[in-house]
Amino acid sequence: MKRRDFIKIIAGSAGAAWPHVARAQPDRMRRIAVLIGWADRDPAAKSLISAFRDRLAELGWMEGRNLRTELRWGNGDAARIDAFAKELVNLRPDVILGQTTPVIAALARETQAVPIVFVQVSDPIGSGFAASLARPTGNITGFTTDNSAQGGKWVELLKEIAPLTARVALLFNPETAASSKLFMPSVQAAASSFAVQASIAPVHTQGEIEGVFAAQALKPGGGIIVTPDPFNVANRDLIIAQAARYSVPTIYFNSFFADSGGLIGYGDVFADQFRQAAEYIDRVLKGAKPADLPVQAPTRYELVINLKTAKALGLSVPASMLASADKVIE
Repeated sequence: MKRRDFIKIIAGSAGAAWPHVARAQPDRMRRIAVLIGWADRDPAAKSLISAFRDRLAELGWMEGRNLRTELRWGNGDAARIDAFAKELVNLRPDVILGQTTPVIAALARETQAVPIVFVQVSDPIGSGFAASLARPTGNITGFTTDNSAQGGKWVELLKEIAPLTARVALLFNPETAASSKLFMPSVQAAASSFAVQASIAPVHTQGEIEGVFAAQALKPGGGIIVTPDPFNVANRDLIIAQAARYSVPTIYFNSFFADSGGLIGYGDVFADQFRQAAEYIDRVLKGAKPADLPVQAPTRYELVINLKTAKALGLSVPASMLASADKVIE
């Protein structure tokens, strides 16, 4: 082969390959804004951010190289969430990741143009974030925790692990939670089938949390359901401590409460949502519109039981329940 022909072949091959390389690399630094409803000191929240960043890196988005992330923490405080939502939108990011219903509500008030991907939103249609799950139509899409039947499962599990339960109260802060109306119908239906009385227990301050547990402990048979709520997450240690202090069997909406000393946690796997959100953000950065990305519901749930806490409450966990648990803390 002549030297000039060889050079032509090499040059032709490189020319064919270079456009693909160029398309694989973004032509400018991209900016992602992230607003988390939980507290920055929360190890569970930090692990979720790590899962999100790891998945972005796998997709080729590296912090400082082709990506800049603006991260803010709401700490379960509605006023703080509103302030950060305004600040982040004013930065004009390419896309925003928002966690929890109050965060998305705050972001939606600030922009109808910047693409928003959400995680851990209980009722995206009822909250007005999406016209439908299949076709969101606006600038917002993401991954919902919407499973209204989950309320009934909480009652069932609480009754199974604490058979003497006769009353349950749903703990939530009306300013930061949109879940009580979503879950209450299934809670009431399940409670009725188990001859359990169901009620709501709205709280606004840390002091009111103790009052709820004290009221449920006034006579035997009291139980608590801790619903999805940034306020509840921000006050996780306090809630778990009050449950122990008043010896009230309590079920939580996610496994990390049981990891922190709560009796039992049941809910979807939040890390999955953050990884999936990274995939949606990757698609948005590559030109996809939120309106064309369907809202997705959970596909995996996790049950975690804390045997140490059960023993402290004088509860004997049924063998069948232990067998069905994804994790048992001894």
